[in-house]
Amino acid sequence: MAVSHGRIVQVVPEEQARTFTGSATTVVDLAGGLLAPGFQDAHVHPIQGGLERIRCDLTELSTVEEYVEAVAAYARRNPDLPWVTGGGWAMPTFGPAGPRAAQLDAVVPDRPVFLPNRDHHGAWVNSLALRIAGVDRHAPDPSDGRLERDSDGEPTGLLHEGAMTLVQRLLPTPSNQESYRALMVAQEYLHSVGVTAWQDAILGDYAGMDDPSPTYLDAIERGTLTARVRGALWWERDRGLEQVPELVERRRAQTRGRLDAGSVKVMQDGVAENYTAAMTLPYRDGRGGHTSNTGLSFVDPALLRAAVARLDAEGFQVHVHAIGDRAVRESLDAFEGTHRDRRHHIAHLQVVHPDDRPRFAALGVAATMQPLWAVYDEQMADLTLPYLDEQQSRWQYPFADLARSGAPLAAGSDWPVSSPDPLQGIHVAVNRRAYDDPGPAGTEPFLPEQALDVTQAFAAYTSGSARVNHLDRTGRVAPGMLADLVVLDRDPFGTPPEEIGAASVRATYVDGQPVHQA
Repeated sequence: MAVSHGRIVQVVPEEQARTFTGSATTVVDLAGGLLAPGFQDAHVHPIQGGLERIRCDLTELSTVEEYVEAVAAYARRNPDLPWVTGGGWAMPTFGPAGPRAAQLDAVVPDRPVFLPNRDHHGAWVNSLALRIAGVDRHAPDPSDGRLERDSDGEPTGLLHEGAMTLVQRLLPTPSNQESYRALMVAQEYLHSVGVTAWQDAILGDYAGMDDPSPTYLDAIERGTLTARVRGALWWERDRGLEQVPELVERRRAQTRGRLDAGSVKVMQDGVAENYTAAMTLPYRDGRGGHTSNTGLSFVDPALLRAAVARLDAEGFQVHVHAIGDRAVRESLDAFEGTHRDRRHHIAHLQVVHPDDRPRFAALGVAATMQPLWAVYDEQMADLTLPYLDEQQSRWQYPFADLARSGAPLAAGSDWPVSSPDPLQGIHVAVNRRAYDDPGPAGTEPFLPEQALDVTQAFAAYTSGSARVNHLDRTGRVAPGMLADLVVLDRDPFGTPPEEIGAASVRATYVDGQPVHQA
């Protein structure tokens, strides 16, 4: 393959390569590796992930004792910080009751602590954080969340969904320098796993977190943003159509250089693990019985339809978070009659009713998968299957059905919720189990009839996500395309499927220039 001025010029048999080489040509021998289009992440939160990596990072730990010791060590290393922040703990580690404030009080009694979990739909806080936020047994649950409480009604230290903002609104604002450092750390990390472009799933103020848009614009001014970024402007779910003109103006102001703020993100529901994902059937109680809870639709379905129609008319792509099958249905209903060239997409898609699967192709709505979640791990075994209706348990992550129905597929990680490594995601999409991590079911794949083949999975992470990200000159290796590329240490197409996860990234290129070399 010949590259000149950031573009692919030719792809030819090796014996013809000398035609395109001269005294100034850099020649790269792949030495048996695979050259592929750069991976793209269709749903990710890089600055949030970067902040966690440079703060109290719990993502690589796995026990309560390790979490508590890491918090204590971080607090000791940073005695002048007014808050202890970071995150990345896993819900299954604590079981259904979740973590307790007392566990943090034992190691950090004198400063407030706020630690989101890996899915960022819950936060672990200490007693001081609750106290300064005025959260006690008399505090009501917000309409879009809840406080975990003990048998006496006292908050335990676990905040779900919108309840996080009760404490999060008090956090110190990251400095411009810290946010910029977080973006650079995140970009380096994403390039190291072969990612050349992404869709930032929230540009705006969400749940007390600061808008990352100024940080992107700062990096553009400095010339240090090497990735291509599609930005999804945050739809404030406590407001209505009056915010559309503001979004139009933000798109104009924030589309610059490598940042295109042409999407709008709507969060339609929560997550299954805290019973806030919107379902058509009620959750079970973990003991075989059913409750009356069917989860939350954060945006009224009628308003969602009106909002999508208005945004579509303004030329926006709409990007919807939908975990439960009711949220998926409400989102598809809202996309009826919209323009296919907007490339609207629905992310996560944990539970999808069989009747709704063909609608993605019919409406031209992309299914943005997070493949790493489609495994029989502790979270699935302990926090999902006991609480989902048995029928809905079999409707989870139906990637193959979506592909067979003709749905456009894209893929993402939702990092820092889960690893941004596309090779690990591809491995799970094909095998329906994690590489070298058997989980509680041993080597049993999770709903293996919904596995993709290798070509489908690779396409979702390359051309599929490029389409969703409106980056039509990327995602394929062909003359005229931008030279956004990844070099792997082996050819996963020529190895057993169960070994895909063993592959690694040797180098990543954007515009033909190396942005990562192992």
